[in-house]
Amino acid sequence: MRGEAENTIRPLDHLALMGADDAPALLLRGTTLSFKDLRTRVSRLAGWLSHRIPEKGSRVASWVAKGELACLMPFAAARAGLVHVPVNPLLKHAQVAHILADSGAVLLVATPARLSGLQDSDIPAGCILVGEGNALQEAEALDTQVQPSTADPDELAAILYTSGSTGKPKGVMLSHANMWLGAESVATYLGLDADDRTLAVLPLSFDYGQNQLLSSWYAGASVVPLDYLTPRDVVKAIDRHDVTTLAAVPPLWVQLAELEWPPETAAKLRRLTNSGGALTPDLVRQLRKLFPNARLFAMYGLTEAFRSTFLDPELIDSHPTSMGMAIPHAEVLVINDEGAIAAEGEEGELVHCGPLVAQGYWKDAERTAERFKPAPEGSHYGGTAVWSGDRVKRDADGLLYFVGRRDAMIKSAGNRISPQEIEDAALATGLIAEAVAFGLPDERLGQAIHLVVRAVSGSSDVEEEFQRKIMQELPNFMQPKQIHWREAMPVGPNGKIDRTGLRAELAA
Repeated sequence: MRGEAENTIRPLDHLALMGADDAPALLLRGTTLSFKDLRTRVSRLAGWLSHRIPEKGSRVASWVAKGELACLMPFAAARAGLVHVPVNPLLKHAQVAHILADSGAVLLVATPARLSGLQDSDIPAGCILVGEGNALQEAEALDTQVQPSTADPDELAAILYTSGSTGKPKGVMLSHANMWLGAESVATYLGLDADDRTLAVLPLSFDYGQNQLLSSWYAGASVVPLDYLTPRDVVKAIDRHDVTTLAAVPPLWVQLAELEWPPETAAKLRRLTNSGGALTPDLVRQLRKLFPNARLFAMYGLTEAFRSTFLDPELIDSHPTSMGMAIPHAEVLVINDEGAIAAEGEEGELVHCGPLVAQGYWKDAERTAERFKPAPEGSHYGGTAVWSGDRVKRDADGLLYFVGRRDAMIKSAGNRISPQEIEDAALATGLIAEAVAFGLPDERLGQAIHLVVRAVSGSSDVEEEFQRKIMQELPNFMQPKQIHWREAMPVGPNGKIDRTGLRAELAA
């Protein structure tokens, strides 16, 4: 493992240089790439990107399966001096159109099936479309090698799109330094070594999903990317590839805990990491019983600062609901309503300071100013901090505990979902006059999406058509678990829809 002593910040693509030449880096279906192979292919793909998009700083998007191209693009784009925009494979054309237009992407590499699902109006003028297989073939045929990047670590390397509580997804700007230090931090506290194998089941378009690659390759370890259909596929992959490290979100952990695990397969795992929602004490007990040899890491993070905290696995049994303490390179403060550092046991807002803080939201000064503010007085790092909107408490031992969110963000199956985005999609069908979306507690999902709607006046028998349209326009993870139809919406004293009352009514 490479420890904290090695703290030189380098351009992102240098992570592909960390492993031994003959060590396995990427275990793909039917083939294994060594680190020497990885370096060649990153260099060659960077050469192709430079050939197609010569202007430095241009945004290039990928909307691909979790295979070779998805794993190489973050590094090849960085080496070519471009900014990578990974697109969640689960999104549909409307969300992809927004990301392409907002980022100003000049190239989209995607699977043929995804490209065929785009409409002409979804593609910005000047944006080149290339099939995933064609990109790899053209790169191999061109065979232009590009030397490792000499970019300033503070230069923009990627834009990751994440939902906010209002409006469309916003692009979080990450520098080379943000991503390099995130990789170093996670590899350090997880204790990753060159003989580890990480099963990458989380989407690579997510911050922690992408860090599965970054932290593993920082440690010289190998990665097994997996697009799974059923939880049983995860078990099979762990057994087949001798996986030692598995990251997942609570809904997947629930499913995995329900399976019968061969003891020899469960024993292969050295560490389990959780993010995207809290583990329940009961689920912690189940996982500890199933995987007695594995260290269980509970973590908390936000895309705007990558990771913020982790709980020492030695404390998971005695403090199963804690978020833990700050990760390396992070300073986490609890700020009370008076703007001061909160006292022990006092509720306040979690504020993340330090070099993992992102550069703000892409071309959105207003929303950047709302979340990225000067660090509170008393901060060791100073500079700009991320004010998370999450309410937490710190106990006498310095451990943090989540209390709740200040905004209306829905967190379902590890996804952060904007209620307004769901409401906008419902209204855009033309069948709905009013819509309210929110999340209610759900044992498997963390929160389940509920949508309350009122049909356009005079409309009748629209329920089936509305269900069909909403399924066409929203990805699966944003689909309401339940749609509630109302002839009239409750109204509060201010004349607005009584969202609090609706939530309380349905939660009862």
